Amino acid sequence: MQIEFGAPDPRVRSFVMPSRIVWSTAVGVEHAERLLQEDDTVCSLRPSASGECPAVLLDFGRELHGGVRLDVPATSTGRAARIRVRFGESVTEAMASPSQDHAIHDHATLAPWFGHTEIGNTGFRFVRIDLTDPETAIDLRQVRAVFLRRPDPWLGSFECSDERLNAIWRTGAYTVHLCMQDHVWDGIKRDRLVWVGDLHPEAMVIATVFGANPIVPASLDYVRDRTPLPGWMNGISSYSLWWILLHRDWYQYTGDLDYLRAQRDYLLGLLRLVEERVGDDGLERLDGMRFLEWPTSDDPTAIDAGLQALVALALQAGVWLCNAVGEPRAAARAFAAHTRAVGRVRAPSLSKQANALAVLAGLLMPEETNERLFAVNPDRGISTFYGYYVLQARALAGDWGGCLDLIRSYWGAMLDRGATTFWEGFELDWLPNAGRIDEMTPAGMRDLHADFGGWCYKGLRHSLCHGWAAGPTAWLTEHVLGLTPASPGFERLRVDPHLAGLEWARGALPTPRGLVRVEHRRRADGSVDAHIEAPAGVEVERAVS
Repeated sequence: MQIEFGAPDPRVRSFVMPSRIVWSTAVGVEHAERLLQEDDTVCSLRPSASGECPAVLLDFGRELHGGVRLDVPATSTGRAARIRVRFGESVTEAMASPSQDHAIHDHATLAPWFGHTEIGNTGFRFVRIDLTDPETAIDLRQVRAVFLRRPDPWLGSFECSDERLNAIWRTGAYTVHLCMQDHVWDGIKRDRLVWVGDLHPEAMVIATVFGANPIVPASLDYVRDRTPLPGWMNGISSYSLWWILLHRDWYQYTGDLDYLRAQRDYLLGLLRLVEERVGDDGLERLDGMRFLEWPTSDDPTAIDAGLQALVALALQAGVWLCNAVGEPRAAARAFAAHTRAVGRVRAPSLSKQANALAVLAGLLMPEETNERLFAVNPDRGISTFYGYYVLQARALAGDWGGCLDLIRSYWGAMLDRGATTFWEGFELDWLPNAGRIDEMTPAGMRDLHADFGGWCYKGLRHSLCHGWAAGPTAWLTEHVLGLTPASPGFERLRVDPHLAGLEWARGALPTPRGLVRVEHRRRADGSVDAHIEAPAGVEVERAVS
């Protein structure tokens, strides 16, 4: 008899032991430290005569995606016991009442007698277990995290003379790796969805670390197939513009012309939709939800300026894509609309995010905008998502040193407070008199998770593993190692490193033709000595001696 087992899960499972006991109740918990050992000893949770629930809080050492497996060799009554299991990306979240929306983080369930059970499917680092049964004691032999992830190896790498930057590159890569689940999710705790605008920084990190991974086209197609024209992807007009930009960049990094040709009909229809919304005066008039990202959502001037720039960028990409798939008339129409759009600059905005898009679109001069805006209080007024585009705009101004300082101060500050992945939102102004996410917040101090955040990520709903925040990983490889495709699929590779005060940097970038490896060292005169190993079939364009 042949048995149909269904489609395989592309992810793998592994078990992770807790690394420390953060906290336990004063009574009712015996030998909590044994939960850190891989042996047959047990931790006991026993009901208190006073009615207090015995509880223990475990730290698994880093952000994970999955659940926990409880091994219960005995209960005092020979029956299942009632327990409560809470997951948290911070200590505070696991000790409180976590939100229950895209994933369930707070479970009232049963611990089996003489068995084991698996609970939860979410993003977490901390797990609190309470015995809520007043009549039954339980023994826990082990509490292990069930870690669900894609088995894809890290092909790309980055290392330099500044370990802080190395840690930031790795943290961004790990953040996105966790978000590579069924599709590329925006976050593993809450936004377990494909948001195509948010996908752009993640796709650039995936290209940098994993190469031409099929999860990116699968995610792009998932959104396309659920958005018949003339609808806007995710209900947001700008997100359909990001779909165009994603296809340009993905084709540049992969050279997969067959996949690009499969987008022809939808691409041409979407470009028509965008072209029709650029008036004779050059102003974009996108309908639907007008949105860039949450921190600019209350600033209509920033939204107008940012959307003008995004339309120009998308139409410019559309020209290139239409030529690539052999559609010269469509390319000409997109070029005409782009010419109108790029000739019109909206009212000035103080938003760094909107100005970054305008610089990238050629609407503003990079050097002047950098001096006037980006380099003034550089780690204020940015966001974890659009911070990537601020970095890209500052690189166009040649301010690579300023970019490295921004990466160290802004993204590095999250690591300083216990982060092992990058967050949905963050501001340095949250830090004074605030605690860490991996410790109990002392009395009189502000809680970095519970007391901050805005819009859709207020308080404990705030995701502390959000793929859109990982932009520095792609940026460091592109600008410090200096590795970019000079033609689709890296038939030609451009090498243009910028050490910006670093003594050395080395790393690798996956291409469809194999792995490119480089090592750069700064000479005494400030120039760069570059050693490049490129696979056969890759023509190297060197911008260094």
